[in-house]
Amino acid sequence: MSRQPEMLWQPSERAVEEASLTQFARQVIRKRKLEANSYPEFYSWSVQNPEEFWSDVWDFCRVQAARKGSTVLVDGDKMPGAHWFPEARLNLAQNLLRRGDRGEAFVFWDETGYKRRVSYSDLTSDVSRAAQALQALGLRAGDRVAAFIPNIPEAGMLALAALSQGIVWSSCSPDFGVEAVLERFGQIEPKALFCADGYRYNGQEHDSLERVRAIVEKLPSVRKIVVVPQLDRRVDVSDIPKAVTLDEWLRRYQPADINYAQLPFDHPVFILFTSGTTGTPKCIVHGAGGSLLQSLKTYKLHFDVRPGDRFFYYCTTNWVVWNVLFMGLAAEASLMLYDGSPFARGGKILFDYAEKERFTHFGTSAKFIDACAKRDLRPRETHDLAALRMIVSTGSPLVAESYDYVYDAWKKDVCLSSISGGTDIMGAFADANAVLPVYRGEMQCRSLGMAIDVYDEDGNPLLNKKGELVCTKPFPSMPLGFWNDRGGERYHAAYFAKYANVWCHGDWAELTDRGTMIIYGRSDATLNPGGVRIGTAEIYRVVERIHEVEESVAIGQLWPPEEPTDTRVVLFLKLRPGYTLEAELEERIRAEIRRHASPRHVPARIVQVPDIPRTKNGKVVELAVKAVVHGMPVPNTDALANPEALAYFENVAELAS
Repeated sequence: MSRQPEMLWQPSERAVEEASLTQFARQVIRKRKLEANSYPEFYSWSVQNPEEFWSDVWDFCRVQAARKGSTVLVDGDKMPGAHWFPEARLNLAQNLLRRGDRGEAFVFWDETGYKRRVSYSDLTSDVSRAAQALQALGLRAGDRVAAFIPNIPEAGMLALAALSQGIVWSSCSPDFGVEAVLERFGQIEPKALFCADGYRYNGQEHDSLERVRAIVEKLPSVRKIVVVPQLDRRVDVSDIPKAVTLDEWLRRYQPADINYAQLPFDHPVFILFTSGTTGTPKCIVHGAGGSLLQSLKTYKLHFDVRPGDRFFYYCTTNWVVWNVLFMGLAAEASLMLYDGSPFARGGKILFDYAEKERFTHFGTSAKFIDACAKRDLRPRETHDLAALRMIVSTGSPLVAESYDYVYDAWKKDVCLSSISGGTDIMGAFADANAVLPVYRGEMQCRSLGMAIDVYDEDGNPLLNKKGELVCTKPFPSMPLGFWNDRGGERYHAAYFAKYANVWCHGDWAELTDRGTMIIYGRSDATLNPGGVRIGTAEIYRVVERIHEVEESVAIGQLWPPEEPTDTRVVLFLKLRPGYTLEAELEERIRAEIRRHASPRHVPARIVQVPDIPRTKNGKVVELAVKAVVHGMPVPNTDALANPEALAYFENVAELAS
């Protein structure tokens, strides 16, 4: 038995009774004559009977389709190789625009506050016009379009227009450099490029058009560049070949009924990119039906989103979270969009937004929550968050102390859900759950229909022990594959090489006997001092609650450098302004790690650095730091928010002895 952690929240009987998951489970239990009286029992049924489960999700969520078909799964014993709903014909955009009324589809704020609202009916009209414009360009199902664009309503509208015609959508945020954009879009050869004239961040305006000119020079496939005025309502694009403003592009078209292309379940809809910090970014291709079913399950059953709920997730357009946020339209939610620094207005902008717009769901990253704690923000004392039912955190594991902080400083009666999944699956393995309690430092549950386990090196299941996070059965949102990966070799190597016929996700994890999960970091970044595997998150959760520490990164240094026989743990620290790594602080850090983790976790060296490199999504790049320490090149530094920080890890004197 594992140690029972503190229960920090549990839903009221009324909340459980009213939850969509409860309604769904009761329907299925009646229909299928099941003996399931708890979430763990219902979860077990969902993974043991995937065809019945996913067919019931389709029906309960009222998927709109020209045809569902009678076959749910073909080759269900093959990973990869399984095919879902092979007879189905549907359109993703049609499902996202189903609401169609005057209710809000998008609410948009930037650093200055409220900007505008877009209703479902107005959104549908704009999508109709943009779809006609894409057809006029000669684009057809299977062609690609790309967007170098902020998180603004036009991004969602243009994506819907493309998807309505079966055109594949791919995006990245406008803070990327030219090379990073070309490494992504150059692989997929888009026929149209959508962009804004610029964006605002941290009180400053940043022009995008100079980079757009450089990008398009190297993208001969692009037939049209469509510019959304963001900084200048009257932006002049006459000096950019093939460019037109959005208004000009749409001017000749009138709203009309949209002719949604009815396409196979596996028709590609999104191409997402890996971070690219360890090589050329992989282009992950996601299909229409799998993305839709996984998202409907997530929103309706796990997040308990009902029509009219107000769903927010802080993200940019190069993170899978943007695609997941966008899919909230299928649950008939109102999506709260924000573009800019999350720390505008002294760190209060997002809480101002949550109060004014009555967020029901607040999505963010573990790093944001930690940064709020370090700034001593206490929104429960400064803001009315009465409407807020769920806080969702992802991007990295949420440490136990962050749970304490949220319940103390944000809101007492709220479901705080740390979730874990990825770009690879457009969903979660460890998921939120509005009908289950929240335990300190743990993810609430395994996601329905996802056959999650934790394996040792030999492929044996583990309980209450650390190992590799795996999924042992196919699921609908598995990628269709990687772009230009004929034969599927790279796709197979990424997920299926370690264990035969099993998805190995690359997370170092633990499954508890309560059904909760703990993620300890990426398994390719685990530390191996003396041959014992340690998750980096186990160190971070101790170190980053120390007042003087702003951020940290831990790596394994091969030791000794000349003829390595072992690995030693090295911890780099970025301290808060005004602090330096004195002997007393270093000893206190070591003592805290020894006491709260173990003696094996204590670093051989602790080094202060001015900054720590991160991706543009805020993730610390452990493997890039490790490469620099060992004198290896780091490709694609354009993918980093602060590539100059890598220089701090070259030839560090403290690591020579």
